[in-house]
Amino acid sequence: MAKSKLSENVRQASRQEQFLNVIDRDEATRRFQSSLTLKPLGVENIQLDDLHGRVLAQNIQAKIDVPGFDRSNVDGFAVIAEETAGAQEESPCFLKINNESLLPGQRPNAIVTPGTSTPISTGGMVPRGANAIVMIEETDLCEQDGVETVAISRSVAPGNMITYAGTDIAQGETVLWGGTKLTSREIGLLASLGQTDAPVFKSPRVAIISTGDEVVAPGEPLPVGSIYDSNAAILSAAVKECGGTPVFIGRVKDEADQLQEMINTALEQDVVLLSGGTSKGAGDISYRIVQQFNDPGIVAHGVALKPGKPICMAVTRGKPVVILPGFPTSAIFTFHEFVAPVIRKLAGQPVENRKTVRAKLPIKVNSDRGRTEYLLVRLFESDGKRYAYPMGKGSGSVTTFSLADGFLSIPQHSEILSSGIEVEVTLLDEELQTSDLVVIGSHCVGLDLLLGKLRQQDLKPSIMHVGSEAGLAAVQRGECHLAGVHLLHPETNIYNVPFLTEELSLIKGYRRMQSFVCRSDDERFSGLDGKSAIQAALNASDCSMVNRNPGSGTRILTDQLLQQLNESGRPPHGYAMQVKSHNAVAAAIRQHRADWGIAIDSVANDYGLQSFPLQEEHFDFVIRKEILQQPQIAAFQKLLQQPEVQAELEQIGFQVVPQEAGFLVNL
Repeated sequence: MAKSKLSENVRQASRQEQFLNVIDRDEATRRFQSSLTLKPLGVENIQLDDLHGRVLAQNIQAKIDVPGFDRSNVDGFAVIAEETAGAQEESPCFLKINNESLLPGQRPNAIVTPGTSTPISTGGMVPRGANAIVMIEETDLCEQDGVETVAISRSVAPGNMITYAGTDIAQGETVLWGGTKLTSREIGLLASLGQTDAPVFKSPRVAIISTGDEVVAPGEPLPVGSIYDSNAAILSAAVKECGGTPVFIGRVKDEADQLQEMINTALEQDVVLLSGGTSKGAGDISYRIVQQFNDPGIVAHGVALKPGKPICMAVTRGKPVVILPGFPTSAIFTFHEFVAPVIRKLAGQPVENRKTVRAKLPIKVNSDRGRTEYLLVRLFESDGKRYAYPMGKGSGSVTTFSLADGFLSIPQHSEILSSGIEVEVTLLDEELQTSDLVVIGSHCVGLDLLLGKLRQQDLKPSIMHVGSEAGLAAVQRGECHLAGVHLLHPETNIYNVPFLTEELSLIKGYRRMQSFVCRSDDERFSGLDGKSAIQAALNASDCSMVNRNPGSGTRILTDQLLQQLNESGRPPHGYAMQVKSHNAVAAAIRQHRADWGIAIDSVANDYGLQSFPLQEEHFDFVIRKEILQQPQIAAFQKLLQQPEVQAELEQIGFQVVPQEAGFLVNL
């Protein structure tokens, strides 16, 4: 029985007809939105404290004048303006002071008559008879014939320093218009009118369900092969940004009855969102349950879009039911493309108009012909030019969307975007945050520490990890300020310096130990040094390595060591398994997907692995000479030279030579 079920699952998973009918993006949007009634869901009165971000459902007219009385704008004296005519410092005019002093909130009793004045504070109610305020700085107190008098040294015109009743807002005036999204400014205006609440469009309630056997709630133990549920948090925040109210229904494994029950509960809300289970594999059950709806049910399943091809959109009971792809980047991208516009219309929110900027594409990009591709990019500015670097982590990455600045759209009939062309980038945020210091190159936690220190100095550094060789090329092309590199020159066996040109300088950094890394319980390498361990691994038929990506400093070192030690000349088992960071090397070994690799010893220690030293490498920073005097570069150099920063670097496993760190090297 179990074998039969397994065979059926394998057959289902191997089918190529994964989607009902792949259609283009515009047709998918048309089908989805035409099956819905896209208008606000109703009106409700909300208290001031809860109004932020909501949308007014109707115009607001003032029921009072603001201010409601003639108000003094300054501390001074309420006077009849005509009596100050000709007043100067040399020949002031003198007015008797009435026997009251007007504070804010106090109703005047005395009338200002010719020859008199009344002291008044800022915000005080102007007394009857007065038509101007003289600032206190333009007066002196004195006595004349035993009567307290004010000497006024400057003439004023009628209306001076007075805001008349209704000047700001007149009773019956429309002060806010229906459809306005409420911010602190509008809420303050409502409060000034004495309103305790306001009519706003109802916020659509959006049910969120996470599916999958592998999904675990944040905070719970994480078994091998499982992932934390980031989609629920991402989608909840995105729903709020669109004016909706997220309602988390729960997490459910790939079990049809439980999921059916959850979807039934979710349909009590206005919108239903699921993540995962959109395909037709053996474990993908979400679409099968949604497939039962027929009013009209599924309107699009499979869109010629990357990322996000497997999205499934349905409508039942007049409510949108959307199954988003399980990968985080695909989920959030398809949410913004198809779901966000629907929620905004149901919430009465204004149409979102995203800003675009022009940027240069520094590297060639290949695309799949036949579907529109959205390519997430980081934007960097250097020497007045803007560059768009592709985020190459794929739709399964949690960080891709959060670190991107925008995206560019590659038409479905395009296969290649050439390097150097100008592209239009749609921003993900309202404004592009420019960086003070752009760093492109190899990743290192020591560099993370340094950039964190710069942020504490109110600088705004940006970093992108592309490897040492790509970083060196980027700084040569003027696309960044610094490139973090650890490149070993094969002929001189010297790090970094031989790669300089006349236009480049080197800021010395710190040392790292590249090591042979394996599990601590692997007895095959017990008692060996680094190079002997590599030879032992090469001689063991059941020993698999994990390699680094081409262009990285570690890969260059690896290839040099293999050339020295690998007598067979055949690539070791696992050589083609290439990862992009030291951490990924350590993770593969710890999880028994590989037995050995080369990585820095500080990362090996973090992962509980043993390491055998191979070679101390120099992690330095390449910079163009023409920008050496820029203040952010000086701040970076100064950091490296500070003893306390050097001590912190050593605490996390790096070696610092105080006489070198932060100093320049030229050809």
